[in-house]
Amino acid sequence: MSHNKNFVIAIDGPSGAGKSTVAMLVARKLGFLYIDTGAMYRALTLKALRNKVPLDNREALIEMAKNSKIKLEMDEDEYKVFLDGEDVSKEIRKEEVSKASHFIASIPQIREILWRIQRSYRDTHNIVMEGRDIGSVVFPDAQIKVYLDASVDERAIRRYRQLKQQGIECSIEDIKKDIISRDEKDTNRDIAPLVKSDDAVVIDSTSMNINEVVNLIVDLYKKKRLEIDN
Repeated sequence: MSHNKNFVIAIDGPSGAGKSTVAMLVARKLGFLYIDTGAMYRALTLKALRNKVPLDNREALIEMAKNSKIKLEMDEDEYKVFLDGEDVSKEIRKEEVSKASHFIASIPQIREILWRIQRSYRDTHNIVMEGRDIGSVVFPDAQIKVYLDASVDERAIRRYRQLKQQGIECSIEDIKKDIISRDEKDTNRDIAPLVKSDDAVVIDSTSMNINEVVNLIVDLYKKKRLEIDN
């Protein structure tokens, strides 16, 4: 374990496990930078949909990714995602973007482009980064790796509540089907599939609230910090 590298807390797990909320709160508590890698893939997906770039045209999507600028910012109140200078934080959360993002995520050249951006944040910050391949691919040397999970039923309920809050009509059964389908795609894709790293701490959040999960990860950090400093 290198002592001179900035600290990385890698949080991986399936869709709907609460990674984004937990990672953001952990980052705030520790004064780290929070990086939502999924937002990067969603931003490129949004651009493809807006510009009517066919999602099965890999060359066109790769070219688009090369010519895109994605910037992530976090202030005390909210997390913002900028695509080519435009705040697209709300746009990228729409269902049509969620459902199409796996096309972008399955292209190796695009993942390489985004991995370079993701790794560059460590040069200047201690970071909490969440996604599906952070501990396995982006930062295999992360000082802390967490695999955050929850039952499919619980994840469907959480997503349902989230969408209802946004005023979006939906059914839990449809959401459940989408989650199962997404898990299947994430786990079986050829490049950087969703896997649990051997050295990851597994947290099943099914019967836990957000603060309990956050405090557990903060405690992991404090213990690891003591180990490294001593």
